[in-house]
Amino acid sequence: MDSRLLDVLVCPLCKGPLVYEKTAQELICKADRLAFPIRDGIPIMWEDQARKIVTE
Repeated sequence: MDSRLLDVLVCPLCKGPLVYEKTAQELICKADRLAFPIRDGIPIMWEDQARKIVTE
């Protein structure tokens, strides 16, 4: 994942910062508790494609 791209990407819902999880290949929005997948090096920033993060 290109570090310059990470600097400009924000959550499409809240416009908040994203955290890059290299091992899971996801961009995580902690505020919305969503994990956006990265497929073939391309971030998929659609809400319906995001995984909901459940905290217990």
